[in-house]
Amino acid sequence: MGLPEERGRSGGGSGVREEAGARSRARSWSPPPEVSRSAHVPSLQRYRELHRRSLEEPREFWGDIAKEFYWKTPCPGPFLQYNFDVTKGKIFIEWMKGATTNICYNVLDRIVYEKKLGDKVAFYWEGNEPEETTQITYRELLVQVCHFSNVLRKQGICKGDRVAIYMPMIPELVVAMLACARLGALHSIVFAGFSSESLCERILDSSCSLLITTDAFYRGEKLVNLKELADEALEKCREKGFPVRCCIVVKHLGRAELGTGDSPSQSPPIKRPCPDVQGKLKEKPKRIWPQISWNEGVDMWWHELMQEAGDECEPEWCDAEDPLFILYTSGSTGKPKGVVHTVGGYMLYVATTFKYVFDFHAEDVFWCTADIGWITGHSYVTYGPLANGATSVLFEGIPTYPDVSRLWSTVDKYKVTKFYTAPTAIRLLMKSGDEPVTRHSRASLQVLGTVGEPINPEAWLWYHRVVGAQRCPIVDTFWQTETGGHMLTPLPGATPMKPGSATFPFFGVAPAVLNESGEELEGEAEGYLVFKQPWPGIMRTVYGNHECFETTYFKKFPGYYVTGDGCRRDQDGYYWITGRIDDMLNVSVREKIGPIATPDYIQNAPSLPKTRSGKIMRRVLRKIAQNDHDLGDMSTVADPSVITQLFSHRCLTIQ
Repeated sequence: MGLPEERGRSGGGSGVREEAGARSRARSWSPPPEVSRSAHVPSLQRYRELHRRSLEEPREFWGDIAKEFYWKTPCPGPFLQYNFDVTKGKIFIEWMKGATTNICYNVLDRIVYEKKLGDKVAFYWEGNEPEETTQITYRELLVQVCHFSNVLRKQGICKGDRVAIYMPMIPELVVAMLACARLGALHSIVFAGFSSESLCERILDSSCSLLITTDAFYRGEKLVNLKELADEALEKCREKGFPVRCCIVVKHLGRAELGTGDSPSQSPPIKRPCPDVQGKLKEKPKRIWPQISWNEGVDMWWHELMQEAGDECEPEWCDAEDPLFILYTSGSTGKPKGVVHTVGGYMLYVATTFKYVFDFHAEDVFWCTADIGWITGHSYVTYGPLANGATSVLFEGIPTYPDVSRLWSTVDKYKVTKFYTAPTAIRLLMKSGDEPVTRHSRASLQVLGTVGEPINPEAWLWYHRVVGAQRCPIVDTFWQTETGGHMLTPLPGATPMKPGSATFPFFGVAPAVLNESGEELEGEAEGYLVFKQPWPGIMRTVYGNHECFETTYFKKFPGYYVTGDGCRRDQDGYYWITGRIDDMLNVSVREKIGPIATPDYIQNAPSLPKTRSGKIMRRVLRKIAQNDHDLGDMSTVADPSVITQLFSHRCLTIQ
């Protein structure tokens, strides 16, 4: 797995980067033999056999996987029914409809009682400060989830209700979402970095009857008074005629006031050192504890409610096609869309992608750095790892605090074997050079992964050479909030890697490349990336707006799920994501489309509005081009000052 000797320099201009990219694509890196030997899928031939079966016999393929899970009642009818063609009627997807199960039971009770893994660590929690640590076993997690399920039941939450969760990366967030799932209630998790307006909008859209939040938390050195933001959101809801009757608050910054009882049913969990962590706990640096406002009759302390709750809670048995959660993603109009995932199919898909994409084995320690407020955190912090009985790291901090080596010191602390992060984080850490990485051992690492956007070849090479010491395969995963799990991805022991390519489709995924006329292109081609048939993890609808679901994903090319992304398939069949296709200017056909391809105006842009995962917010650029300050939902923008700058330097145009 050697590296080419010459690579493009950072900041060397687009020509250098393109040259580096072209050279990278000309070669591939084979999986290390030591990884292939123990891999679930040990060769490209075996991958192709499994993929072929998953497409030709989807009912049998996924039916075999379903047998690994607990079903209260089996599927009484067809295993799979669907319609992807809007010209033939309503779009629908049904996997195992009529079968009943509970995903919380499958990721906790089944692991504790069937797999006998109750004493295995489910999560090592790493707080904002490196000294803040705790761990929670599967049995302890099950007890806490049962307690909080009983709390929610006492508050009147039942199957089908919607519960908003607005919390940082603390164990109670996992407890809250699993408790909702245990009761058949839909959790709607809102990233704790979003504004009160964003929270209000999401509560209103799905009529959430209860909010779970936290007093406050630190993100690096920045204090976030989350309760204050939650109060503002609830006030906005009241003003709009929708009072939320109950707000449950975790005392997170104020934990020390609660003592250090060691009962797993007490919450919050105490801070205690994890096994094999070197050194003693140090005193936390002095921090500001904000004043927490309290609304009598609405606000309730989590820890007080948990003390009164019972230890056992029978799960609500749900249809495989019952909704599991709503997760909002910003639409092209700026109004967030509530993506709905369902119990059975989502469970099968995230469990299977986790097992094969990260080549999970029982002794692994897995770390996905994503926040649970995003789909990556739903699928690969909570549900996927727990469904496999994995031990994971739950990380509240940021990569650069207290210094730029935080990720690698944490890898060594917990002996992380599989590591999954975003290209944005990789590029950020590249700027600090190799030393903050190489001062740490990282000897435990076996597989590296990337998520959120295509990784540029230069960052891929640095990640491979420096972080992985040229011995760890990189799984560059392409997927979306809407897909539930990985769609295009290498498998660590099977797929030769090309820097920047998401390589091949996962099991059950049938990609195609279409031209503007909707014709499938064969061989080497570039065009619209679509999927030809359903996989278990596909979203089922947009909450409260099925017409939006059909229009957004199925109307443009009837018979296909339309990703909205462009892609290129190279001569070896590898897929390369090229970006959001509705905003791309296809200069390669300039002579065919004539002068319309020539831009009317060119504006210098020192930087662009991007999401926290690094995706360019093209709908905002369109608004700036139109001089339209009504930008819609801006909760995902990483740096709002960029937008102000672009408006102030907007070039003069003829209106």
